[in-house]
Amino acid sequence: MPKLDTAVVGLDIGGTSTRATVLTLTGQRLGSGRAGGGNPTSHGAERAAVELLTALREALSDFDPARVVAGTIGLAGAGRLLADPAGRAAFDQAWQDAGLRCPYAVHGDALVAYASGTAAPDGTVLIAGTGAITAQVRDLRLDRIADGHGWLLGDAGSGFWLGREAVRRLLADLDAGRTPGTLATAVLTELLGSAEIASRPRATVDATIQAVTRRAPVELARLAPLVVDAATHGEPVATALITEAAAHLAESVGRIRAAGAVTPVVLGGGLLTADTPLAAAVRVEIARQWPDAPLRTAGDGAAAAAWLAARDLPEVTDPAALHARLFPAP
Repeated sequence: MPKLDTAVVGLDIGGTSTRATVLTLTGQRLGSGRAGGGNPTSHGAERAAVELLTALREALSDFDPARVVAGTIGLAGAGRLLADPAGRAAFDQAWQDAGLRCPYAVHGDALVAYASGTAAPDGTVLIAGTGAITAQVRDLRLDRIADGHGWLLGDAGSGFWLGREAVRRLLADLDAGRTPGTLATAVLTELLGSAEIASRPRATVDATIQAVTRRAPVELARLAPLVVDAATHGEPVATALITEAAAHLAESVGRIRAAGAVTPVVLGGGLLTADTPLAAAVRVEIARQWPDAPLRTAGDGAAAAAWLAARDLPEVTDPAALHARLFPAP
């Protein structure tokens, strides 16, 4: 029975979901749990701790928590949680309420994404989803960071960036009196419910601006799938945006990664782990600039967090072999 095994727990906490995994030290998956968004920056510490506890209880439903000897939590803004006594206390309480008595570590989601793609101690991770960030990893610790500056100041090449630029192209077409193309039409329909242009184009411009500014700025990222879909079908404006986004993302890697480096590059985030034109373009850019670097794709973040918890335990004599069992090569 699983209760005879020693285990570790890993959690991957995001703004929209919280996922937990329980693993034996040989890589056997004993349980998993899922809950709502548990990032304390987005939802507050108390709400985040509730989701943490929900995911943990589900993952541990068939396993004795007393057999868990280590845990790792991966989340964006890990430093803010560690610096906030109230937030850390809420997480500590949730950990104890789940029946866990072992210590746990907190790491940034970039490190967890990196560890889900490779066991190499040194390398680079590039993440592009709603936002975008690049991190250099040394000895499986985050070292230098590039971008991740947020929608107002950075995140170039991200989902937010793609959505914002698509709206900008639409507004430029309307200003110039050009008939909107396929992408602009799709954006106009998404924002206004119709692609019909008013008899006075400026009225459509004003309506578009109002539709955007009434929403939270980050919601522009919801337009990114329209860009990706249009680029998949060869739409010129969307294709140009994808090319520009890939260049931005590769440039952020170049800020902190040495020319000629041969350590792995891990691609993470929904825009780079799915089969998207942006992922393909970024792969071309990375291969062009670092031709000898292994290129990997991020996988299960919760399992990677659990691996980070297990790798330093004295019972785990071959962390790389454990990683290979958890993340078999495709």
